[in-house]
Amino acid sequence: MVISANDFKIKGVSLLDNLLSTLDEVLISVRGKNKYVVVDMARYEYLRECELEQAYRDVQADIKARKSKTMSAKEHLKELDNALQD
Repeated sequence: MVISANDFKIKGVSLLDNLLSTLDEVLISVRGKNKYVVVDMARYEYLRECELEQAYRDVQADIKARKSKTMSAKEHLKELDNALQD
């Protein structure tokens, strides 16, 4: 479902509450272009969990493919400092 930013401005959070009671997400368009997505907190937490699980799988794949290295915290901080100076 897409609503305009103007509808949201006029009707406020009650419009979102009403729509999200039956929908997973609501798109807000600005000047005819979809710009924002609104989801309820439970949906957001679920999507965030999925994102973190994918990041974990990506890291595990990098480790398996030997695209990672082991270093101390001190070595890591030095590497970060060097990257900032470049």
